[in-house]
Amino acid sequence: MMEEVGNMKAKAKYEMYVPLCYRRPCDTDPDVLKEQFIRAKYEREEFIHVDRQTYTSGSMEGFLWKRGKEDGRFQQRKFVLSESEGTLKYYVKESHKEPKATIQVSDLNMTFCPKKIGNPNGAQLTYVKDGSTRNIFVYSTNGSAIVDWYMAIRYVKLNQLLVAYPGMSELELSQFLTRDFLKEGWMFKTGPRASDSYKWRWFTLDDRKLMYLEEPLDPYPKGEVFLGYHADGFAVKKGVPPGMKEQGYGFTLRTRDRIYLLGVQKEEDREEWMKALQSVIDRPLTPQDNTSEFFRL
Repeated sequence: MMEEVGNMKAKAKYEMYVPLCYRRPCDTDPDVLKEQFIRAKYEREEFIHVDRQTYTSGSMEGFLWKRGKEDGRFQQRKFVLSESEGTLKYYVKESHKEPKATIQVSDLNMTFCPKKIGNPNGAQLTYVKDGSTRNIFVYSTNGSAIVDWYMAIRYVKLNQLLVAYPGMSELELSQFLTRDFLKEGWMFKTGPRASDSYKWRWFTLDDRKLMYLEEPLDPYPKGEVFLGYHADGFAVKKGVPPGMKEQGYGFTLRTRDRIYLLGVQKEEDREEWMKALQSVIDRPLTPQDNTSEFFRL
């Protein structure tokens, strides 16, 4: 009992001013999030001294290692986040006046991906460019920097949402700042014709968007499909239609436009993918959902 009271007092002290933009980690979160939350509390005492929360200033500038779109090599790039402009920019060289890319924060998502890029501080930025999802892979040399960037982006997004949705509370809106991918992994995929062969592709389920890529670190997916509500004709079923070839443990994804034949190497993987896809299809559409169906898989 005394230990519990002590823990409550310590929490009240060291977590006195945790901003709503700050993602409190859970057991399944990446190690960098969990470690930096502990360091933020006890070493840096960020939640006691608000002035130490550099990610709540509305701007951030610094260097991250970014993976090249063409050669795949990681090189240092200057990144600049601006709440007043609502943008994240990056520059090839610090001396350059014009950014290589300007990303609207309202369209930006950031998620951690340490295993994918082989770095404990690795992260993936995604946004839509010219009708297709653009993936940018970055990492920092220390854990605190990448977490600060993550929280800074969440802070700017929260302030944008407070303006866009004045009827919603700050606590409600804090649930929509960044999102983790629901599932990722390798699957077999074939085209719409019976004569098409299966190919081994990397798939990412990002909320209502299912993407596939030739390799996990490709800058653009080869195809994307929007997943709507089951009442509108979207469904996922075990197996493939009669007369169609099945590769591995196959299953069928049905949209309003066509069916997609997919397969995995283990029954367990099939169950997990079907469960993840079904969870999206069972969810009614909201005004915030992107209902574009121009994606092609």
